[in-house]
Amino acid sequence: MREEDEAPRTPARPWRIAAWCFYDWANSAYPTVIGTFVFATYFTQGVAPDPVTGASRWGVAMAVSGLLVGLLSPVFGAIADRTGGQRRWLAGFTVLAAIAAAALWTVEPDPAFMLRGLVLVVLGTLAFELGTVFYNAMLPVLAPQAMIGRVSGWGWGLGYVGGLFCLLACLALIQADPPPFGLSSGNAEAVRATSVLVALWYAGFALPLLLVVPGDRPTGVGIVQAVREGIGAIIRVLPELRSQPVITRFLIARLLYAEGLNTLFAFGAIYAAGTFGMDTQEVIQLGIAINVTAGLGAALFAFADDRFGSRNVVLVSVVSLMVIGAALLFVTSVSAFWALALPLGLFFGPAQAASRTLMGRLAPKDKLGEYYGLFALTGRAVSFIGPAVLAAATAAFASQRAGMATILVFLAGGAALLWTVREPGR
Repeated sequence: MREEDEAPRTPARPWRIAAWCFYDWANSAYPTVIGTFVFATYFTQGVAPDPVTGASRWGVAMAVSGLLVGLLSPVFGAIADRTGGQRRWLAGFTVLAAIAAAALWTVEPDPAFMLRGLVLVVLGTLAFELGTVFYNAMLPVLAPQAMIGRVSGWGWGLGYVGGLFCLLACLALIQADPPPFGLSSGNAEAVRATSVLVALWYAGFALPLLLVVPGDRPTGVGIVQAVREGIGAIIRVLPELRSQPVITRFLIARLLYAEGLNTLFAFGAIYAAGTFGMDTQEVIQLGIAINVTAGLGAALFAFADDRFGSRNVVLVSVVSLMVIGAALLFVTSVSAFWALALPLGLFFGPAQAASRTLMGRLAPKDKLGEYYGLFALTGRAVSFIGPAVLAAATAAFASQRAGMATILVFLAGGAALLWTVREPGR
């Protein structure tokens, strides 16, 4: 590798790696509680006038946030490369996501609060995703090259454990009788308070990374100049992909299977509630159980990532998700649904963690921010398509099962293209 391609590295220290992994514990509370299991269910069943309208509006919000992330993440990644401000930007987006989460407390169970809830969710999701760009770009800098797969997997596994404990705290808050902290038993105050819990969890547990990682290395480039150069860098990087066929195929493959995963995360709890009649507490219990298996999967596959390669781990995970997901479409009992949903969780973490590792191994080391921006772009750029296709299939066949079946198409397309990707050194 050329000397100029080497990324500036921070000396590897166990506590720095631990702090980096612990940020996954912190930020996982947002997608777990807000985006999937608690607030999404509360919005569709408690705020919206009916579940169909709620699911439709929620899908629109996810599409809008995905489009914004797709447009902005490559630019912010390029800005980070030019200003040397990864920690500063990460801190800013962490605070913004926490504020948006806390503000969801004001969304009462009344259709009049739908727009407020959707705007806050879009803002919080955007901040969460943009912060992740800077967080991911720290991985190849902090972790030893020989351990990058394990560190990524450890972080993702710890994130699922963090989501698990946050869900447990939410369940205790909702089930408490009388509700703690002076909350009223009416007006869904206990459910709404989980958003404030997420905000405190997110901001509080993010502190170790923001305090332990060395300060940013200023480059002397101002923000206006960085924005201008960042946009120019993205314009230059896109044509550059023509000479990077392996990276291009990987990014397109990830665009497809990430669309399947994102749609599954956005509508999995809604599907469980609508098809199997689960209430909010049962959905939270399902989320807790899946987070246990997902955390185990991410931790166990972390060693396989370094041993057998990131591409192979992603491929095995996506194919496994397809097989188990197809079986889930045919079960009719709640017990059978649980029996399949738990092993499904084993492959969530590896599919995502190993994808993050593979990007770090494929990208030019002097352009990690730019390429992790493209990585975020492919993870969210067309996130409106999955919900739109799912909604169309659900309406056409009057069946949530038919809608969820569309997820398998995205997973299959991504797996087929990923098969053609060859990882460096393997």
